[in-house]
Amino acid sequence: MANDARKNAYCPYSKFPVGAALLCSDGAVFTGVNVENAVNGLSICAERTAIFKAISEGHHDFVKLAVSCASDACRPCGACRQVIFEHAPEIEILMGNPDGSFVRTTIRDLLPEAFERPG
Repeated sequence: MANDARKNAYCPYSKFPVGAALLCSDGAVFTGVNVENAVNGLSICAERTAIFKAISEGHHDFVKLAVSCASDACRPCGACRQVIFEHAPEIEILMGNPDGSFVRTTIRDLLPEAFERPG
């Protein structure tokens, strides 16, 4: 689903389309793409798009996140890693590319010293 979502990316500046698919514990899946803006700080990554869509629909229990791009295993950026950790500190991450290969990891492995919510 992350590969299919990638086709909808809006990336006229980087030419680097990314797709994400977020699996919730109840089986719901939310997809996301990167959406760029001429003001770079206003752009959003595919991973955060999927997470924010899920949260906006009332989903909060996330199991797995797949990320796909056109090159080698696509890795979440630092901002996405922190957002992923905030909402799913035990989530499994699949970093893949269009040929179907992927690298399996966890958000704790990608961001071992994340900021945690207080108390």
